[in-house]
Amino acid sequence: MKLGAISTVFVDQPLREAARRMHEMGLDAIEIGTGGFFPKNHCDPAQLLADQAALETFQTTLAEYGLEISAFAIHGEPLHPDPAIAGPYRKELRDTYALAAKVGVTRLTLLSGLPEAVPGDREPNWILYPYPPRLMEMYKWQWDERLIPYWKEEAIAADDHGVRLCMEMHAGSMVFRTDQVLRMRDEVGPVIGCNLDPSHLIWQGMELPEVIRALGDAIYHVHAKDSRLDPHNVRVNGFLDPYSFQDKERRSWIFRTVGYGNGEDFWREFVSALQLAGYDDVLSIEHEDPLIDPEEGFELAVKVLQNVLIRKPAARLWYE
Repeated sequence: MKLGAISTVFVDQPLREAARRMHEMGLDAIEIGTGGFFPKNHCDPAQLLADQAALETFQTTLAEYGLEISAFAIHGEPLHPDPAIAGPYRKELRDTYALAAKVGVTRLTLLSGLPEAVPGDREPNWILYPYPPRLMEMYKWQWDERLIPYWKEEAIAADDHGVRLCMEMHAGSMVFRTDQVLRMRDEVGPVIGCNLDPSHLIWQGMELPEVIRALGDAIYHVHAKDSRLDPHNVRVNGFLDPYSFQDKERRSWIFRTVGYGNGEDFWREFVSALQLAGYDDVLSIEHEDPLIDPEEGFELAVKVLQNVLIRKPAARLWYE
C-alpha cells in the first residue's frame, strides 16, 4: 500500500508548497480537488486544458516531488434541483474527465448527490424513514428518475475518458451506506465503485472489516479519516446529529485525526481487511478534525499510518 493525502490540508498554499510538504513527510500520492465544494487553486481543469504551459508546470511540479495523483476529488451537488448549482458542477465534472484522460488519472472521488423529493421542489430532500408511506414513493422516485438516469449518462462519459467514479458513502447523499453503493453499481455498471471513507461509517455503527468484505472489488479508492462518538450524547440523543461541527460539546460525534478516534489496532485491522479484499493501493489522508490544527493533524495521521501500513504484502510463504 501507499500513503497519500488530499491537498486541502494545504488549501491556503500553492501547489508547489503543498507538494513539497507532502514529499518531506514521505507521502507517495496526492488527491487533488478540481471543483464542487473544493477550491480549484491547486488544479483548475478548465484552465489547464486551455493552457499547455500551465499543464506542463502542474505535471512537472508533482513529478519533481515524486507524487502520483491517486484521484481527482470533485465532491459537490450533482442532483440539486437548482440548475444554477447542478449546471456548473456538471461542467466541472466534464472538464475533470477531460483533464484526467490527458494526464493519466483513472479515478474521481465524489458524492452521489441528493435530489428533490418530487418534481418542482426547490431544495434536496434526504429521506431516512419509511412512514408515512408516501415517503417511500418519493424515495423510489429519487432513485429511479433522478439518481440512476443521471449517473448512467455520466458513466458513459467517464468510461469514454478512462476514469472510474468512486462514490463516497456520505450523509446527506443518496448513497450513504454499503448496500446503496452496491445497488448503484449493479444498476449503472462497474465504472461506479466506492471511495471508502471510514469516518462516515464509524458514527453510523458500521464495522469496517465487515463493510470491506461486503464491498470487495468495488473499493476503488480509500480515505484515511477517523471519527469519534461522544458516549453521553449518543446515549441521550442517538447518532443523527444536526448540530454544527463546531458545536463540539453537544454533538454526538465529530471527525477526528487518524488515531484520535480509534487506536492503532483499529487501523491495523482496517488495512489488513483492505489487503484481504484485494485493495493494495493508496490510503489518502483527509483532515476535518475540529480539535486539531490541520497541519498538526496531518502530521499526526502520517505517523500513525506509517506504523500500520502494509507496504510489502506476502508474495510467497516459505512452507508453501
